[in-house]
Amino acid sequence: MNSDSSPANKVKLPLAALLACLSLVLSAPAIAALRDIYPDPQHAKADLADALQNAAVSNRRVIIDFGGNWCSDCHVLDSYFHDAANKSLLEANFVLVHLNIGRMDQNLDIAARYQIPLKKGVPALAVLDRDGTLLYSQKTGEFENMRTMQSAAVTEFLTRWKPAAANQRG
Repeated sequence: MNSDSSPANKVKLPLAALLACLSLVLSAPAIAALRDIYPDPQHAKADLADALQNAAVSNRRVIIDFGGNWCSDCHVLDSYFHDAANKSLLEANFVLVHLNIGRMDQNLDIAARYQIPLKKGVPALAVLDRDGTLLYSQKTGEFENMRTMQSAAVTEFLTRWKPAAANQRG
């Protein structure tokens, strides 16, 4: 008897195909949702101005996340920003702005203003004080390989750059 024609093997192949299709169907909404992290590049200046105004009023810092919807590492970073370990830390201390750099051809003036060398890769972050003063900019693509990093790297970053407690009392 040929082992390929056994009843068990006849069931395994259709079951594997069914599971693969089911996996694609179930992941489709998540994949579609990932496409919307970065708004249209034309909104960057207005989004940044809104974030700076919000930060001044709420006494938080601004994180500018330079990236694009095509960037898988950018999606990983965003998921780490919003996971259970980081979400409250982010929301209490920062205003997050996703700044769309297109295919490395949009909003280059803003990247230059905040000393972000896009040629080193994205995602790339800049941290601004509540008054818009640049406190930090990634120079060496620290988060470029985000998919190989853990959420703890984002926790460490947020903890390092959050405002001092005395500054939050304003």
